[in-house]
Amino acid sequence: MFSRIIAGTMTWGSWGKQLSQKEMVDLMQHCLEIGITSFDHADIYGDYQNEQVFGDAFAESGIAREQVQFISKCGIQMTQGRNNMVKHYQYDRAYIIWSVEESLKKLKTDYLDLMLLHRPSPLMHPDEIAQAVQTLMKDGKIKQFGVSNFTPSQIALIETHVPVEANQVEFSLLHCDPMYDGTFDDCIINKRKAMAWSPLGGFFSGNSEQKHRLTKVLSTLVKKYGVAADVLLLTWLMRHPAKVFPVVGTTNKERLSMARQATQIELGLEDWFMLLEASLGHEVP
Repeated sequence: MFSRIIAGTMTWGSWGKQLSQKEMVDLMQHCLEIGITSFDHADIYGDYQNEQVFGDAFAESGIAREQVQFISKCGIQMTQGRNNMVKHYQYDRAYIIWSVEESLKKLKTDYLDLMLLHRPSPLMHPDEIAQAVQTLMKDGKIKQFGVSNFTPSQIALIETHVPVEANQVEFSLLHCDPMYDGTFDDCIINKRKAMAWSPLGGFFSGNSEQKHRLTKVLSTLVKKYGVAADVLLLTWLMRHPAKVFPVVGTTNKERLSMARQATQIELGLEDWFMLLEASLGHEVP
């Protein structure tokens, strides 16, 4: 059972805050205290180093493996961190199995609760993927299998050979495409777990017309609901019937606690559409 808010670890290491082992342990424990028990990884984070530093910290934390859920992704071959001439994707059976086993070693765990293929490849073959997934499941190295950034047709291709239980995509008030391109329809129809990376959409760093429109509406709703703007941004996302799980990338304890508040607020129907209208820049058709 994954926590309703998932902690994204991409910026915990060299791609972001470069947390020390002590700081990582402290942040993990804070997450558990506020009910965030799921941690999202990818083999490429930190130029293939993040899982190792997280795993070392987890081993020192004293947290029981049964208390947490680990998600990780594989398939992207980068030039930095590996001896590759060009960035590419690799999804043959041997490579997927090797990648997962590497993640397990680095994370100091025997299994992943969810393994995702990170991005679709034009060369991926469902039979190769299925063989890898079935082997990993049979050996108890993964509990569930899903994808990230896949379209419904790409998922349908994979499902000719093996079930796909989750899809993690970019989704926020500033990026609403999954509501309109069939991604979330597919999740609802097939009871697929919908997960959102960048659930705030860079709202606090951008300076677009879209952001200005949203800021105006949010200023009113912040007073109405008595919570911060980022809480409302997550609440809006979580009201979608696909039951989207936001992957929150902050390492700030206060903001993680505020993110948790989003699970306790019910955003009114017209308020939801008011925010959507501000995002689109026009009323709904």
